[in-house]
Amino acid sequence: MRVVMCGVRGSTPAPGVDFVRYGGNTSCVALAHDGAAPSLLLDAGTGLRRVTSLLDGVAFDGAILLSHLHWDHTHGLPFFPSGDRADARVDVFLPAQGDPLAVLSGAMSPPHFPITPDQLNGRWTFNSLEPGPHQIEGFSVLAAEIPHKGGRTFGYRVSDGHSTIAYLPDHCPTALGPGPDGLGERHPAALSLAADVDLLIHDAQYTDDEMPAKGHFGHAATTYAVRLAVEAGARRVVLFHHDPGRTDDQVDAIVTHHRAQAPPVVVDGAAEEMVIELPL
Repeated sequence: MRVVMCGVRGSTPAPGVDFVRYGGNTSCVALAHDGAAPSLLLDAGTGLRRVTSLLDGVAFDGAILLSHLHWDHTHGLPFFPSGDRADARVDVFLPAQGDPLAVLSGAMSPPHFPITPDQLNGRWTFNSLEPGPHQIEGFSVLAAEIPHKGGRTFGYRVSDGHSTIAYLPDHCPTALGPGPDGLGERHPAALSLAADVDLLIHDAQYTDDEMPAKGHFGHAATTYAVRLAVEAGARRVVLFHHDPGRTDDQVDAIVTHHRAQAPPVVVDGAAEEMVIELPL
């Protein structure tokens, strides 16, 4: 499996010279079977535009799996050139919460936007997803509800039969209690999604020191992400959904700090254009 980071920022895009190395686009990760074009996209933030460059001029033919419906995970939908063309097929899946097209249209329709999702070019479908196992684009997908403020949110476990990743981009474990260290519960859904995965992509928007003031916004601390990876037996954790004000140098410092603790897991900071080939 090839994993490509197309957007790694949280909340809102962050342009500017201080955000060049890690990137300023919001959440989108592209998954591809070995030797094939990306066919399963995790979230559709502004990083979705980057997927077009991975397709070498070919129309997208696959699915988009939304973790939830906040703007930073959906605003790329109408700005995806390889999906917005007559020969494209795009099947969008989102956590079940009523009619999926109507729910998406709440943010993407006049007067908020010129068109509705079903007016995009190509063959688009909009589908509700319930927790549990699914087969999507040749991948085995396990969806599980996880705590996050402001709408139903899923974490995903995705396998191609050879490698497995877990994707928890927006996760507020403190909503279930302080846990063993005040950073949030290692609850069953998170542990089962991340158990023994090759790669865990996890919300790491805040530092531990920021949690008392910002934890109620609905995100996790960097240390929580690393400790969850260790406790779940993940081989590698990528800190994801960087705060929009977090500069490249600050992300460097966070990654360096966690690596210095010598955890039994590889720690990286998610960066646009990062490519991870699995198995490691």
